[in-house]
Amino acid sequence: MIYFAMLALAIGFGTAFAAFGCGIGQGIAVKGALEGTARQPEAGGRILVLMILGLALIESLTIYALLLGFQLKAYLPTVQQALDAIAPAAGAAAQSLPH
Repeated sequence: MIYFAMLALAIGFGTAFAAFGCGIGQGIAVKGALEGTARQPEAGGRILVLMILGLALIESLTIYALLLGFQLKAYLPTVQQALDAIAPAAGAAAQSLPH
C-alpha cells in the first residue's frame, strides 16, 4: 500500500517540478530574446521565430511529464480496491482487541 502512496506523490511532484523547471527555462529564453531585440532591433523578427521554436521545445518537456503522470496514474488502485485491500487487515486488528 505504501507503494501506491509513493506513486501518487511521485506523479504530483514530478509534474510540478517539470512545470517549474520549464517555467524557469521559458523565462530565461524570453529574457534573452528581449535583450537581443533591444541590442539589435532589426533582427527582432528572426529572434522572435527562434524564441517561439525554443519555447515550443521547452513546453514539450512539460507535456511529456504530464503524459507520463497519466500513464502512471493508470497503475493506481481505485478507492474501492484500496478499501478492499485494507479491509481484511482492519478486521483482523479489530478481532485482536480485548472486548
